Amino acid sequence: MESEIRKPEWLKVKKSFGENYRKMKSILAESQLHTVCEEAGCPNICECFEQKTATFLILGNICTRNCKFCDIKKGKPKPLDLEEPGRLAETVKKLGLEYIIITSVTRDDLPFGGAPIFAQSIEYIRKLSPKSKVEVLIPDFSGSFDSLKIVLEAKPDVLNHNLETVKRLYPVVRPEACYDFSLGILRKTKKNYPGILTKSGLMLGLGEKWEEITKTMKDLKDAFCDILIIGQYLRPKSSSYEVRRYYHPFEFLKLKKLSKKIGFLAVESNPLGRSSYRAKSQFEDSLK
Repeated sequence: MESEIRKPEWLKVKKSFGENYRKMKSILAESQLHTVCEEAGCPNICECFEQKTATFLILGNICTRNCKFCDIKKGKPKPLDLEEPGRLAETVKKLGLEYIIITSVTRDDLPFGGAPIFAQSIEYIRKLSPKSKVEVLIPDFSGSFDSLKIVLEAKPDVLNHNLETVKRLYPVVRPEACYDFSLGILRKTKKNYPGILTKSGLMLGLGEKWEEITKTMKDLKDAFCDILIIGQYLRPKSSSYEVRRYYHPFEFLKLKKLSKKIGFLAVESNPLGRSSYRAKSQFEDSLK
């Protein structure tokens, strides 16, 4: 590759550290909880924290996989923290959150991939904050329906699993994942639990072709995906996968129009689109 492509102006985010941002940081530090907002260096962290929304990262902050695009730490995870679901629920109540997103690192070392901790987290939140909506952004659980079922039995409002990229790029970008496993998660969820909304996300700029993007969108709709998020891939560090291209906002708008035509209930398509960005609005839009 030649020298790295210069980041365009529309991707330069002005950070604002307001009162809610500082309060969120303080409470999260006290609770000893991780957020993907912090661990993955999300560009929307200031906006989301200021709006008192966060994506909680459970099962620790060390991943057993090595996806080339991700900034989450990789290696041997620490022992499972069985008190994490309780602390999470208490923090949600303390912050007065109306919409919660729970995600995790991938834990191939754990029975059921850590799915029981997802389920406990949902159940504890339901007890302490019964009016809150809960979205889970889950790993692929190595394609295990038994693991997926554990999470679904806890009745999250939204089951989110990111496809991330087109099928051709999986061996390079997600070498330990499987495109068909990921589609299967969405398909099995809707088939067995039709009342749960399904959601997925794509990153652009990894070297995909336009026709591959549209094919992937159709694959997701065929897998009964309700909500679609499309955003620009941003390289988190020099050792990560390089950005092959920056898409213009007009192109994201074109994909949004196409997504709605294909039949998704709600779509977020813009350069800063992330799976948990404006998640509450997406959930509400999908119910209209």
